[in-house]
Amino acid sequence: MTTGAPTSPYTARRRRSRLRRYLPLGVAAWLVLEIWLLTLVAGAAGGLTVFLLLVAGLVAGSVVIKRAGRRAFQSLNEALRQGGSPARGGGNGLMMLGGLLLMIPGLVSDAAGLLLLLPPVQQAVGRFTENALEKSLRKASPGSLGDAFQQARMHRPDGKVVQGEVIREDRPEPDGGRPPLTH
Repeated sequence: MTTGAPTSPYTARRRRSRLRRYLPLGVAAWLVLEIWLLTLVAGAAGGLTVFLLLVAGLVAGSVVIKRAGRRAFQSLNEALRQGGSPARGGGNGLMMLGGLLLMIPGLVSDAAGLLLLLPPVQQAVGRFTENALEKSLRKASPGSLGDAFQQARMHRPDGKVVQGEVIREDRPEPDGGRPPLTH
């Protein structure tokens, strides 16, 4: 019986996150619920009614997405014209998500899409998402994608973004301290 070297923490299998574990199950349950509701409505009101509901959701969703995209583009143009930085989403992203949910066939997705079009729901979802993102960025480990986002968000107190690189004076240059060649 031989014993090998202890297992390195880098070779050990990482646990899957809850989201990655339960997302496929949630999507499958959502699809089954959507199909069941559509067959229930088709049995009560007829197939033509279900078809018209699905087409109405598709048309309404495309109108919402087009309108939200136009508003986002106009606010971007206005901010760039004034020389400032573009404002944060302003609800356009959640409106686009609501439009996308309206376009997806199904009654549950239509109800969720309609809810996302309501301003109080947009504000609540926006606050929840922002808090969750802030929490995940605070827990970011060095070298991770979250750490890169946190580093990119650093700025001076007056709000101006400072771009550049750190040059250490205490370390000798590898090329003997000569200045770089310019073309």
